[in-house]
Amino acid sequence: MLDHGAAPPAADSSTRPPQRPGGLGTRLTRRKPVERLVAEGGQGAGGSLRRSLGMWQLTMISIGATLGTGIFVVLGEAVPDAGPAVTVSFIIAGLTALFSALSYAELAGTIPVSGSSYSYAYATMGELVAWVCGWCLILEYGVSVAAVAVGWGEYLNELLSGTIGVTIPDALAAPPGDGGIFNLPALLVVLLSMAFLLGGARESARANTVMVAVKIAALLLFCSVAFMGIRAGNYTPFMPLGMAGVSAAGATLFFSYIGFDAASTAGEEAKNPKRDLPRAIMLSLLIVTALYVLVAAVAVGARPWEKFAGSEASLAGIMREVTGQTFWGVLLAAGAVIAIASVILTVLYGQTRILFAMSRDGLVPKVFSKVDARTGTPRANTVIVSLFCGVLAAAIPLGQLADATSIGTLFAFALVNIAVIVLRRTRPEMERTFRVPLSPLLPVVGFGFCVWMMGSLDVITWTVFGVWMAVGLVIYFGYGMRRSRLESDPVGAPVQK
Repeated sequence: MLDHGAAPPAADSSTRPPQRPGGLGTRLTRRKPVERLVAEGGQGAGGSLRRSLGMWQLTMISIGATLGTGIFVVLGEAVPDAGPAVTVSFIIAGLTALFSALSYAELAGTIPVSGSSYSYAYATMGELVAWVCGWCLILEYGVSVAAVAVGWGEYLNELLSGTIGVTIPDALAAPPGDGGIFNLPALLVVLLSMAFLLGGARESARANTVMVAVKIAALLLFCSVAFMGIRAGNYTPFMPLGMAGVSAAGATLFFSYIGFDAASTAGEEAKNPKRDLPRAIMLSLLIVTALYVLVAAVAVGARPWEKFAGSEASLAGIMREVTGQTFWGVLLAAGAVIAIASVILTVLYGQTRILFAMSRDGLVPKVFSKVDARTGTPRANTVIVSLFCGVLAAAIPLGQLADATSIGTLFAFALVNIAVIVLRRTRPEMERTFRVPLSPLLPVVGFGFCVWMMGSLDVITWTVFGVWMAVGLVIYFGYGMRRSRLESDPVGAPVQK
C-alpha cells in the first residue's frame, strides 16, 4: 500500500546499489517510482508549494479552466460545421472527456502531484513517453491560454461599444490575419492573470471562485432571455453537413473540455489530494457539460445556424437580436469578459505547475522550479510562461490555436488512459481512492475516442503537431535526457522493468 504520500522505508533504497545510466533504450524507458514522485511533492528550489486548496476550490479551478471557452469563444466556429447538431458535438466531446476524466480521477488519487499526465506517464511508461506527454501539455495549456485570450478581446469590444460607445481598433484588438497587427487586449488579460498568480495559490483560487459564480450566472441569464427567441425552424435541417461535420465540430469543441484536468495540476497544493482530486474532476465535468449543452441548444434555436460564421462573440449578438435592445448584450458581454479571464487564470496556473514538475525532474531548466519563499509560488516560472503566452495571444489567429490545443490535449489524454491500465498491472497493490469502473474496457474506449477525434482534425493541424513534436524531441535529446535527475541521481529510483 502507498503510505499516503510518505517516502518508502529507507531500507528499500539502501538495499539496492545505485544504478548508473545504461544504454540508450534503458535511459529512454527509465521510470520514476510513484513513491518518489509523491515524496517530492511540493518541493522546489528555494522553497515549497503550500497546501491550501480544498475540494470546493479544486472544483472551481476545474470549472474556471473549462467553462467559457467552448460557449463564449469557439461556438461561432463549431456551429458552421455541425449546424443545430452542435449539441451532439458537445455531447460527443463531453463523452470523450468523460472516459479520460475517469482515468484522470484514478491516477490523481493515486499519484497526487503537480505534473498531471506527465507525471502519470513518467511512473508507468518511462521518461521518453513522459517527455512527449509533457511537451503535449505545454502545447495544450500554453496555447489554449493564448487562444482564449484572443476571444476575450472580442467580448471586451462588445462591452466597450455598449457602455461608452468606443471600441479598440481592429489593428490593436484582432490577431494578424483577421485585420489586426497586434492584439493588445489579449496580452493585457494574460498579464492581469499573471498578477493574480504571483499573489499565491489561495488568493488566486478565491478570485477564480468569484469569477466562476459570475460566469455561471451570465450563462443562465442568456438561456432565460434567448429562450424567448427560439424558433422551431432553426433546428432544421438538424445535421446539414452530416456526421462528418458533427465529428469535426466535436474535435474542435474538445478544446473547451481541457479544464477538468487543471485540478490534477494542483495535486501538490491540495489539502487532501487523494480524496478531493477525483471528486473535483468528476463534479466539474458534469456541471460544465450540462451547461454547454443547454446553452448551445438555446443558441442554435434562437439564431439560424448559417449566421454563426465569423462571430466569436455570438451569445451577446443573440441577446441583442432576441430583445432588440443593447442592454442585455452588454450585460452578457460583461459576464463573458469575467468568465474568459477566469479560464486564462486557471489554465495559466496549470501550465506553470506542469513546468514546475518537469523542471524538478531536470527535464527543463531549474528556473521553472524555483519557489518564492514569501508567496509559495514559482515566480520566475509564472512570469516567463505569462509573457510567452501573452505574445502568442497577440500574434496567432484563434482557429489555428484552438485546433493545435485540441490535438495536444487528445494525445495527452490518450496516454493517460494507457497509464491507468499499465499501473493496474504493474502496481495492483497500490491504494486507489477512485477506480475506473469496468477497467480496462473504459480506458480502452477512452483511448479509442481520443484517436478517433484526432483523426477528424485537418492536415495543417497535424503538420503543426508534427513540427511541435520534432522540436520537442530535439530539446529532449539535446538537453532533457542528459540533465534528468534519474541520470545523475538514480539512488532510490532504480529502473523499473
